[in-house]
Amino acid sequence: MSEISTSLAHHLLVALPSLADEPFARSVALICQHDQNGSMGVLVNQPSDYTIGEVLAQMDIATEDDELRQRPVLNGGPVHPERGFVIHDDARPWESSLLVGEGVYLTTSRDILEAMARGEGPANALVTLGCAGWGEGQLEGELADNSWLTVPADADLLFRTPYEQRWQGAAARIGVDLFRLTDYSGHV
Repeated sequence: MSEISTSLAHHLLVALPSLADEPFARSVALICQHDQNGSMGVLVNQPSDYTIGEVLAQMDIATEDDELRQRPVLNGGPVHPERGFVIHDDARPWESSLLVGEGVYLTTSRDILEAMARGEGPANALVTLGCAGWGEGQLEGELADNSWLTVPADADLLFRTPYEQRWQGAAARIGVDLFRLTDYSGHV
């Protein structure tokens, strides 16, 4: 495989209508890492059946914040569904963080959840269970097969757009109306 000239980190992958495989159908994934060895991201538009309160309770972390307790945990993807990932906008040195790009971070350590429970966490945060991964060249192949659109990520879409509006909203940022596309693609 040739060297990747442009990283897709801090971009959103928007599933095209032809991508019908669960959990990726109508999904939006934030790419957190992308290099010659593969890619890693988290889905950011699929609420799970769990709440942050349930996750905190399982980790023996107490909180008085009712809004935090009721907030949904997102299905981050099919890889490591038992692991928690926090996408946020706080540059503090959390124990295990990765700069995704332009003030967006991915953290996997307990300390950020403890801070959130105390009301001292990031101003904006998404908690996910699981992530998505692509092996060497796999994502590039899926892009060539017209499975995804790529869209630059932004905080407004990640943290303020309602989950059910993120799929179409992300595509609209580059002028695409997903409801006008076919659910099949072809190659000449």
